[in-house]
Amino acid sequence: MDSIFSLLNTIPSPFSDFVAVIVIFIVIALISFIISFFFEQKPVEKPEEAELAESPEEFPEAAPAEPAKETTEGLEEKVLETIEETLPHEPLPGATIPVEPVPAKEILEEARTAPEAETVEAPPEEIIEEAEEEDVSPEGLFARLRSGLSKTHTGIFGRLGGMLSKKEIDEGTWDDFEETLIMSDLGVTTTMKLRERLETKLAKKSLEDEETIEQALKEEILEILKGAQGTPIKAVSQPFVIMVAGVNGVGKTTTIGKLAHKLKQEDNNVMVAAGDTFRAAAMEQLEVWSKRVGTEFLRGESGRDPSSVAFDAVKAAISKKIGILIIDTAGRLHTKDNLMEELKKMKRVVGRELEGAPHETLLVLDATTGQNAIQQAKMFNEALDITGIVLTKLDGTAKGGVIIAIADELNIPVKYIGIGESLSDLREFNAEEFVEALFYSGDEAVH
Repeated sequence: MDSIFSLLNTIPSPFSDFVAVIVIFIVIALISFIISFFFEQKPVEKPEEAELAESPEEFPEAAPAEPAKETTEGLEEKVLETIEETLPHEPLPGATIPVEPVPAKEILEEARTAPEAETVEAPPEEIIEEAEEEDVSPEGLFARLRSGLSKTHTGIFGRLGGMLSKKEIDEGTWDDFEETLIMSDLGVTTTMKLRERLETKLAKKSLEDEETIEQALKEEILEILKGAQGTPIKAVSQPFVIMVAGVNGVGKTTTIGKLAHKLKQEDNNVMVAAGDTFRAAAMEQLEVWSKRVGTEFLRGESGRDPSSVAFDAVKAAISKKIGILIIDTAGRLHTKDNLMEELKKMKRVVGRELEGAPHETLLVLDATTGQNAIQQAKMFNEALDITGIVLTKLDGTAKGGVIIAIADELNIPVKYIGIGESLSDLREFNAEEFVEALFYSGDEAVH
């Protein structure tokens, strides 16, 4: 450094040594800038890019976009804005449970700090729509019943018509007769009973043609179903307690909602209790139904002992002077012994808190499951002494003949049937009306 200063001292200058050094550095910087400007190589453009660059108006989509330069902070703010926009701030159409907005920042912070979440069963995608104005005349009700049973009618009589019209009914005809009824889920026992009775009448020459044979079959089925026709639920005490059982997927939650609506339409004060505490989705769905039909609702915490929910429900029904209390139960497989024991415990708790309760123990069965529905009924009946059956989804199966097998093989009354999606399609079971709709060909008069 001293040598540089001595060299500079030899150059005559009006400036001091320090100022001279600064001037020299500035000159060197300017020279470097000029050299870099003239000798810098520009990037070679590809021919295609050059053409696109010259005519962007002809190919606007080909113009390369400048890469976004966002900081991490800016990206987070963008995510927060997106979450805020997508969060539901208004209730969904048709929903009765208000949705309160949650700050997006809280959601993002919880996502950062929360432990790994357990898998939660998604709520069933069951759409509950407001009931439209319905035709409640006898003709309208019968038409809906007939429409609901149309698949069952086709399943049973689609093949029988051709068989019964034969001039000679031989062993092969009876084999086809058995196959048709068994495929319609009447069951082997009931099918053999019907065949034996019809063969006896044919032997006496009282059946001569297709119409008389079909009429005889109609009378036999009616006789079986009349023996299983249950009486509608009537509250004879207060509170009148109804326990509802059934495996998952049979339509238990929907049935409870429709039953609550039916009983409320009969001027009953109704409360619904969600005792299926192992399925949060079931409790939420039941709450939606309860609010829709305008009933009291009681739910326990998720995972809580169902018997404690039943206990609280009975206490609340007594204190609020509720007319009818409907208690939902755990919907698990009927083959699980520990869960059947749980149902027994619920029934004991209810009976201990209110003498004579539960006054009704209903079992919901899915008609589309056929003979499996009969096995379910036997298992639940052993555990709970079922007082009535609700058979759902008769409108969705050609195997609705299971109701005949249930009536024939089980000594349990059929109280209600489900033949559609509307509130009024949970119908009190009437054997004569059911058989008329099942055999309806379009010529008979509506009763």
